[in-house]
Amino acid sequence: MVKIYALRERLEGRRALLSDAIQAALTECFGLPPSKRAHRFFPLSREDLVAPPDRSDDYLLLELTVMAGRSIEARKALVRALFVKLEASVGIAAHDGEVVLIESAPENWGFRGLHGDEAALPYQLKV
Repeated sequence: MVKIYALRERLEGRRALLSDAIQAALTECFGLPPSKRAHRFFPLSREDLVAPPDRSDDYLLLELTVMAGRSIEARKALVRALFVKLEASVGIAAHDGEVVLIESAPENWGFRGLHGDEAALPYQLKV
């Protein structure tokens, strides 16, 4: 589950690029299928996005809620890949991005009528 927070005017015309860059990082680092997307955009007004003074209008906050089980190395690789892909694909400098990964145990997830620990997933959590 991905939440993308940014200035409204900086999201305009960039949602697909952002989604593709984020999903490419998740596919590369976590092995998620390219079609396994749950991305939500939160366009904010300037008064609703208070940024550090040294950030540009491209300031972007990513909040990814993921099932627990990935190694520290995989999680660090994901954060690095997000910065690289956002800069290469969307032009957002690493300095303008902030990422937080929030882990939740598989049994706390529900989808397709099952709990996450009961579902047969087409990808591995132990990466």
